[in-house]
Amino acid sequence: MEWLNYHHLYYFWTAAREGGVVKASEKLNLAQPTISGQIKILEESLGERLFERQGRGLVLTETGGIVCRYADEIFSLGREMVDTLKNRPTGQPLHLNVGITDVLPKFIASQLLEPAYDLDENVRVTCREGKLDQLLNDMALYNLDLVLADAPVGTATRVRAYNHLLGECNIIFVASRSLAESLREGFPESLNGSPFLLPTDNTELRRSLDQWFASNGIHPRIVAELEDSALAKAFGQSGKGVMAIPDIIEREAAAAYGLYRIGVVNSIRERFYAITPERRLKHPAVIAIAAEARFMLNPERRSG
Repeated sequence: MEWLNYHHLYYFWTAAREGGVVKASEKLNLAQPTISGQIKILEESLGERLFERQGRGLVLTETGGIVCRYADEIFSLGREMVDTLKNRPTGQPLHLNVGITDVLPKFIASQLLEPAYDLDENVRVTCREGKLDQLLNDMALYNLDLVLADAPVGTATRVRAYNHLLGECNIIFVASRSLAESLREGFPESLNGSPFLLPTDNTELRRSLDQWFASNGIHPRIVAELEDSALAKAFGQSGKGVMAIPDIIEREAAAAYGLYRIGVVNSIRERFYAITPERRLKHPAVIAIAAEARFMLNPERRSG
């Protein structure tokens, strides 16, 4: 190939970013066959498939991902050129697009992201919250640089993604002051029949808790199952029941919600992962986040 048709590349890039030809046609105000035809010509000129069908939708092939990353740089440089010619400032901030699973405590997510702002260059962080599968699909379209989650991506996931363990911590049971004081003596047997606020059964923590209850012969009285950790803390604050939280947010839970420790569960460890589209971390902000997390989530290493 001696030259590249940038119109074709732009149609492909828009379809990749928008999540398909249908949305790209709406954004570009062009007919779907027109966009599909231009992408097909680009594929023929490159000699590679850029999309493959998955169910009713399209996902990027490995080659498509590579082309999309180059297109990001090409059109970013184009915008910078236009800004320069218009005498606009060109010092653009470093963008970090982050997906946060809805079960991840917001305080932990904010602490994990804090090192991104310690870099020498300006950083602009965009956060999206949702289910892990939804966020992985966004990452496959290169709309996200990073997904923060409490569980790794399984081998059955068709999206190309790599797990990076950030660290782990203990789980503690907490409740409102009066409820916590009544349950500390005789822990953990004191929990049998006590009211509980549990995460929903699609979470790693819930599965671990269910196993722990069974092995210790404890039968919780479930009063609520909650996906949102902030909502669960609000329920706990009102004395509705006991809940399990990572020990690294114990101070925040006590100060903000009046939740106090009943006891610690040493056999359950909450783990946190950075999930990226590349095996090796490359984004400067993601590298800083991963490095600092080793200390934040492992306080014994920080003090050593």
